[in-house]
Amino acid sequence: MISAKGITKRFEQLEILKGIDLEVARGEVVSIVGASGAGKSTLLHILGTLDVPDAGTLTIAGEEVSRLKSARLSAFRNRHLGFVFQSHHLLGEFSALENILVPALIAGESRTAAEKRAQELLAQLGLADRAEHRPSEMSGGEQQRVAVARALMNRPDAILADEPSGNLDSASARSLHELFFQLRRDLQQTFIIVTHNEELANMADRKLHMRDGLLH
Repeated sequence: MISAKGITKRFEQLEILKGIDLEVARGEVVSIVGASGAGKSTLLHILGTLDVPDAGTLTIAGEEVSRLKSARLSAFRNRHLGFVFQSHHLLGEFSALENILVPALIAGESRTAAEKRAQELLAQLGLADRAEHRPSEMSGGEQQRVAVARALMNRPDAILADEPSGNLDSASARSLHELFFQLRRDLQQTFIIVTHNEELANMADRKLHMRDGLLH
């Protein structure tokens, strides 16, 4: 599903990534752990095509995305990748349903088809009764589930999560972690998760350690 080879990244004189090689299979859950500042989020942003490496190649779902120009890359990202961050980044003036619709509308889907898909996701994630609620009317755990639904909207090949439970209480965090693995069971969803949460990291199929600019 995802193949990264020889990925390097430098910020001024600081070498953050020193030649990362990573293969992730469809339906696999991979966690990445390491000290703060080790380069975990930098790597995740590169794997998610939000940043570009200084060197190396990145192939996702058979497409060498490191060759794509800006407009095609944005369209590819919208169609093939979903994101869940520590802060849910929901639009405060939009309802849960409207927030979930955004990726589909960007992709040019019809409003009718997009709303049907969004309603299905809300039901699947236990949020059917929250469709018309705005983020301020939902708990932190519910807001993050809406963010997960938004990430799933375009049926992505992979979801990339950066500290997804970092702002949640322990019960909400555990519920979110279980949701990820339910989605893997039900949808064969692929996840790459950067986390400091040891419980989540240890649940993954593979737990990789970022140290000295390399994965171990």
